[in-house]
Amino acid sequence: MRVIIPMAGIGSRLKPHTLTVPKPLTLIAGKSIVQRLVEEIVNVVGQSVTDIGFIIGPASKGFPEDTSVKLIEIAERFGAKGSVFVQEEALGTAHAIYQARTLLEGNTVVAFADTLFKADFTLDNHHDGVIWVKQVDNPKEFGVVKLKDGIITDFVEKPQEFVSDLAIIGIYYFKEGLQLQAEIDYIMDHHIQGKGGEYQLTDALEALKRKGGQYVPGTVKDWMDSGNKDATVDTNKKVLEYEYKSGIQLVSDSVKLINATVIPPCFIGENVVIENSTVGPFVSLGNNSSVKDSSIVNSLIQQNSHIKNASLQDSMIGSNVQYNGQFESVSLGDFSILE
Repeated sequence: MRVIIPMAGIGSRLKPHTLTVPKPLTLIAGKSIVQRLVEEIVNVVGQSVTDIGFIIGPASKGFPEDTSVKLIEIAERFGAKGSVFVQEEALGTAHAIYQARTLLEGNTVVAFADTLFKADFTLDNHHDGVIWVKQVDNPKEFGVVKLKDGIITDFVEKPQEFVSDLAIIGIYYFKEGLQLQAEIDYIMDHHIQGKGGEYQLTDALEALKRKGGQYVPGTVKDWMDSGNKDATVDTNKKVLEYEYKSGIQLVSDSVKLINATVIPPCFIGENVVIENSTVGPFVSLGNNSSVKDSSIVNSLIQQNSHIKNASLQDSMIGSNVQYNGQFESVSLGDFSILE
């Protein structure tokens, strides 16, 4: 099994948190979004993953020099070979996948690193592919699929009139990646541009379908967004709930509590000191951070940050932050100081 993960977007809606760290490398309960995405894909496909290709943007778009190193380390955690491809210009979803076309062979999953999901189905390997979908209330904002007898008959991009409420969440399985490679090559070679003047994956899917390809939906029980601060904090809450119910240890043994209370579920990283404070529920506190004389609820705090005299809820704070104040809801990026 090969996995291709386009993640070249700059995450502008999550600024200032994406000014120094690409959105897919943002930590949720101690693990990056992209690592959690790969974990869930591995759980669903039930196969060993041999190769993982990550498609990132250029350094000029805010991708730090060490991004490739971190991504290859993630691939190696799953026993896979990691490769990093650079999409110099954002020209659409098919254009992004085109950068990693050399990996489109055999069983292949394409997963856009914008969201996390939870699924409990077994991968259907009897058809040409699986498109992960989720029923939504506002299909006008998504690409959707139409079904007949359990088979996908149409891919419709952001329909303004109701045709389906099954939204494509951005994760796709192809039984033979070479077929997708051929259609994307054709789109690029013949400059076939879809909505917005971009090269779209849905055009390749339509071509595959016209040639007899049969694709079925893979439904997910939860689809978690990380597009902006509030959505990311909510995703952190859901992940904590899932892991707490699964019995996963979320509080490091190295945590030092001094007249402090941690209300689960919370993730508390390595070498964290909490003093004269109450933390939780639904708080993630990254490695080497500290909290003093504070109350924190439903918040996401990255690494090496130090919080004092705070009453926080529904907040997101980056890494290497010094925070001292009496504010109730904040969004602070990396290396901020608020005193």
